[in-house]
Parts: sequence; structure tokens; C-alpha cells
Amino acid sequence: MAKRFGGKFSPDGQTKSAHATVVDERQIAAAGSPARLLYVPGVILAFTSLNEGPVLLVTGLIGAAFLTFAAYFLQEGLQAEAAFNARKVARRPAVPRKMLATALTGIGVAIAAYAGETGIIGSALYGIAAAGLHTVTFGIDPMTDKRIEGVDTFQQDRVARVVDEAEAHLTVMQSQIASLSDRRLSERVEDFQTIARRMIRTVEEDPRDLSGARKFLGVYLMGARDATIKFVDLYQRNRDADVRTSYEALLSDLEQNFAARTEKMLLDDRTDMDIEINVLRDRLKREGVSLKTKRNE
Repeated sequence: MAKRFGGKFSPDGQTKSAHATVVDERQIAAAGSPARLLYVPGVILAFTSLNEGPVLLVTGLIGAAFLTFAAYFLQEGLQAEAAFNARKVARRPAVPRKMLATALTGIGVAIAAYAGETGIIGSALYGIAAAGLHTVTFGIDPMTDKRIEGVDTFQQDRVARVVDEAEAHLTVMQSQIASLSDRRLSERVEDFQTIARRMIRTVEEDPRDLSGARKFLGVYLMGARDATIKFVDLYQRNRDADVRTSYEALLSDLEQNFAARTEKMLLDDRTDMDIEINVLRDRLKREGVSLKTKRNE
């Protein structure tokens, strides 16, 4: 039985939960910030190779490309790792981006060193050293799936697939609305995402809730994504107030339905827990175990 009564995702903590969810998403996006500095070496290498003749120019540009791609994959890998750590049930990244970034960094540094006439052996040593430092600094990608004890693998895999699809739909909604540069609409979509993610976290904490939430996290979120795409397309043309009102009304309906379904799942779990407690009490009584404690002890 999942233990979630009184936590930040409990009915009493809904307001706090909403804020925490938004902050978590921003933290995930910010997790890749350290990798931005690593775009600089590639840019410097490209500019310093411009006046070095055709051979060194091409060599330097190739090295710069490797270093740039390394920074990109590191940024993606850090964000994927942050999302992995934030979830209770998650599959390891399909592409080990951080380790790929390490390899590209080593190759890029080796090429840059070779362009500086350090020789093949010296360049290889520089590349190995750079790859080693990269691994020590940023680590490697998660290598195993994150699971909950006591729940079978098949059920957790089902939850992970549904959650991945749901998060993808929410991401598309967010990116589409962001293209309008409308703060109020962005906040409305964030409010809906908060409620939808509350259902996602509820399912992650107890995969048995998946059957009741699968239609919401699949069909309904897909419909919300498609409606958002169509709304953005129409609203960008003429800023029709009626179209905007209809879309905001749709978000309100979705929020109410998602919130109601999540509360029902929590109440059902509370009922199941109460039944299990009563059964346990009856069993202990039959075994002659008293549940009352003496005041003077």
C-alpha cells in the first residue's frame, strides 16, 4: 500500500504541491546550465584555426564540432538525469548522453592537441586526460531503471511508458504556448500541467492506480496536446478572443476532471488501507494480541 497521506501531494497540500511541481520542472531545465560553458572551447578553437592554413583549419573545425556536440549532449544528459532523479519510477536513458559527451570531449581535445603539433601519442594522452576529467566532474548516466520495491517489473514498465508519453504531451503543450509569448496563457497551461503531474506522481507512487488514470494520461492528454496545437495555429493568425476563451474553458474543464480523478484515486487508496488495517486488527485479536497500551507503562 502506498504511503502518501499527509505528504506534499496529499489533498491538504494541494497548493504547496502545485508550487513544488513547477519549481521541479524549472530545476530540471536548469540542470543543464553547467554545460553551457563548455560551448566556449569549441568556439575558441574554431576562431583560432582561421589563419592556420587549410589543413589546420579543417582539423580545428572538426575538433570544434566534436567539442560543440559534446557540450550539447552533456546538457541533454544532465537534464535527463535530473528528470530521472525527480521521478519515483523511471527507465534509464535510452541514449547515454553524458558518456557520449565524454567520448566526444576526449576526441575533440585530442584533435585540438594534434592541431597544436603535439604528435599522435601526446594528442591521445590529452584526449584521455580530458575524458577522465569529464567523467570525474559530471559522472555517467543512470545505468539501471528506478523501481519501487514490492511491485512487479511488468507493472512498473507499464507505468514508465505511460508516464513518458504523458510528459511528452505536456512538453509539447508548453512549447506551443510559449511560442505565443503570452504570460497569462503560459501560466494557465502551467496550472493544468501541475494538476496533470499530480496525477502522474500519484500513479508513480502506486502503480495500481494506472488502470484508473491511463485514459487521462493517454487519450485526454493527447487530445489536450492536439487542441493546443490547433489553438496556437488559429490564435497566431488573428488573436481571436473567442478562440482564446474556448481554449481557456477547455483547460478549466480538464483541470476539474484531472483533479477529481486524482482525488478519487487517493480516496480509494485510503479506503483500501482502512480495510487492510481492520483485517489486521481482527487477525491480531484472534491471536490474542492486545492493541491497547497501558497508561502507567
